[in-house]
Amino acid sequence: MKNALFGQAIAKFTAGVLLLGLLIFLPAGTFAYWQGWLLMGILFVPMFIAGLVMLKKNPELLKRRLNAREREGEQRAVIAWSGLMFSAVFILAGLNRRFGWCLLPGWVSLAAAAVFLLGYVLYAEVLRENAYLSRTVEVQEGQTLIDSGLYGLVRHPMYFCTLLLFFSMPLVLASPFSFAVMLLYIPLIVKRIRNEEQVLAEGLPGYGEYQKRVKYRLLPGVW
Repeated sequence: MKNALFGQAIAKFTAGVLLLGLLIFLPAGTFAYWQGWLLMGILFVPMFIAGLVMLKKNPELLKRRLNAREREGEQRAVIAWSGLMFSAVFILAGLNRRFGWCLLPGWVSLAAAAVFLLGYVLYAEVLRENAYLSRTVEVQEGQTLIDSGLYGLVRHPMYFCTLLLFFSMPLVLASPFSFAVMLLYIPLIVKRIRNEEQVLAEGLPGYGEYQKRVKYRLLPGVW
């Protein structure tokens, strides 16, 4: 099974590398875009390592994340809009590089890369804490409530990690215009979280009490 899973993971990984490369470098009109290469590196090198770790230690988790198919109609709409948003972010960054509209200083890209890697580290911790973590909104068979570690601080630490990851991406690419587009992620993630909590409250035992104990969904002291 591991060989087939490895092949599937490599195929999706390669497709992701090629797609992101096209979205960034084709609009840029050049490969001489070091910020683009920086993003590719900090995104895909840790992703490859994390995939190997999951393949060895928790292949079922890797399988669930590779074969995720969203069944909630509301969530499918969120995913579709998110895909358009990300495409716009990367294409706009490439165009910004090509025409030199407003490139942020190099130190901004490097600082944003550090924030991105911090987000990756926290994301890995969330994966370690919650073996039921899925890319889709669902209650899995045998799923139990996780309320320790980062889940004791906020109810959705995975989405907090995505805030760090996604909002640092356009800054790594030195594009303030792409950062402005990425702000659209806020209403999308709010919509996703509210729907997810409804599903969990209905199907996961103890989730209602957990909501009362851990008050904040995403940012401690904020929301």
